[in-house]
Amino acid sequence: MRLAGPLQSWAVSSRHNIRTTLPYPSKSGIVGLLAAACGIPRDGTRSETTDVTLAQLAALRLAVRADQPGQLLVDYHTVSGASHAPTEPARQRLPTADDGSLQVKDSTKITRRHYRTDAVFTAYLEGDTDLLAKAAHALRRPRFPLFLGRRSCPPSKPLFLSVERDSDLDHALRTTTWQAGAHEIARHRTRGQSSVLLETVTEDPAGTDVLQDQPLASAPPFRHRYTKRSIRHGHITLPLLPDSATHDPFDLLG
Repeated sequence: MRLAGPLQSWAVSSRHNIRTTLPYPSKSGIVGLLAAACGIPRDGTRSETTDVTLAQLAALRLAVRADQPGQLLVDYHTVSGASHAPTEPARQRLPTADDGSLQVKDSTKITRRHYRTDAVFTAYLEGDTDLLAKAAHALRRPRFPLFLGRRSCPPSKPLFLSVERDSDLDHALRTTTWQAGAHEIARHRTRGQSSVLLETVTEDPAGTDVLQDQPLASAPPFRHRYTKRSIRHGHITLPLLPDSATHDPFDLLG
């Protein structure tokens, strides 16, 4: 999959006023994206259109390549219940952790949301062949709208790239064409570079790093729960392909 968009946000453990993002897509975010494409409801029950379950998607192995890492953006937000006034005064109060609610005068809170801007990632999934075929079809014709981590982050390009048989994650990471934007590729060419070094994150039981972003399909409906998974960080070098000399009408302006 190619994950490209003006904004992306892949949170793992962010709550309350500061909502952070990883520098690359999380597994929980990728599984959620696939679940939306396959038509799995928010309560986690089996999809009626594709017969795919959340447990099946969570069992897939994931690798991610940062083709264009983008930059960190910290955005200022306010949250309140004012949109329910004046007809529903009880709903103007924001809920609290002890199942209570704030007073109306205290129910506007400042938050900071973290995003990756102008980033492009390539995500690879490994697992059951039939399940991958269903997921690939769903990405081309999704049941629900798809987002890059948050609802405010729609993709700017089609997500599906290809399905490879008789391959593995490491091979796919090395052989998939660099998916960066045209401006990023041109920037490397003007520097006279013939290759590019990209960061990778691969799900690996023998990995030395841990993320708590493995979805638990056994969680109660509407109660998202996650456990730890092992990952390994790496780098690969990809060659820059020859310039295809794509016609750009703005070149005529001099």
